[in-house]
Amino acid sequence: MLFKDILDKKTQELSKLFDTLHGLAGKNQTHPGDLLLVHKNAFFNPKVLTWDNIPEKLSPYVIGPNHEGHSAHTHHDFIGEYIKQNLSTTPYEEYLQKQIYSKERKDEINKLQFEESISIQIEMLIYIKIWESDNFIKQLYEIVTLLNGEPYNWHFKIKETNRSAEGTGTRENIIRIKTRDRIKHIIPKLYDSFKRTYKTQIRNSIAHSQYSILGRNINLNNKIEGDAAHPLRNISFDEWVDIFHETIVIYSQLQRIMLEVNINYAHMSMEFDKQIEVRINRKDPLEEVQYLNLHYRSAFHDWGWYKE
Repeated sequence: MLFKDILDKKTQELSKLFDTLHGLAGKNQTHPGDLLLVHKNAFFNPKVLTWDNIPEKLSPYVIGPNHEGHSAHTHHDFIGEYIKQNLSTTPYEEYLQKQIYSKERKDEINKLQFEESISIQIEMLIYIKIWESDNFIKQLYEIVTLLNGEPYNWHFKIKETNRSAEGTGTRENIIRIKTRDRIKHIIPKLYDSFKRTYKTQIRNSIAHSQYSILGRNINLNNKIEGDAAHPLRNISFDEWVDIFHETIVIYSQLQRIMLEVNINYAHMSMEFDKQIEVRINRKDPLEEVQYLNLHYRSAFHDWGWYKE
């Protein structure tokens, strides 16, 4: 279940932090078009080099949703529908009062806890949909890259395992080390939020179905003695409510600033014949910097390499 009072409170806190993230990324980007590349999911696609059924040779440096973008749209619809169907206007503290045990209300309380446990298991799926999403991870990584005064990484690639030779990092490594930790001293409260919500043990417990629910507690079956990444024996429903609501707000705020990026660049493009220059840091066929224009297509509120 989702509670409007908790979402509103966390949105009020986190929206300011994401405004700061957006503002500093724009200020510190080393080329004025880099944030637009984040919005357009710019990437290097080596498969283009193998296409032999077209007369012209196309650049492998492309923009567009790709597989991860289409996946993100699918999960966005699922998450949005869950929110619409399960958002409660009842204050959370008032809801908790209904959980106070009495002999007369035993059956009612058992029913409430059963329904809550089912809802939480759907939320666990959403938690994975967000924190395992290639698109979500890439957007956060690229924004933090710009925030730290580095160019947009056209060659970003998620490693599927630690044994992979090429890639930016595993999902966990990118989230924890290359994103969260890099904002620790720049936006410390946002760092704290990521640290509260993204927990490797909880992620693994959900992904491998290593948990059980007893009463209003989630028992985690993957606690490892002496392992700093797996210290938890259980978490209460109240703790889960806090983690999940904050995760939803992080997800929503990232969506919001990405929409704002598109709107801002659309306005900027009107001063330059509906086009914005972007920079391509090429590695193929050789290392060089290339500058091209992206054209705003007002009919679609979108961008392309060619005028509409």
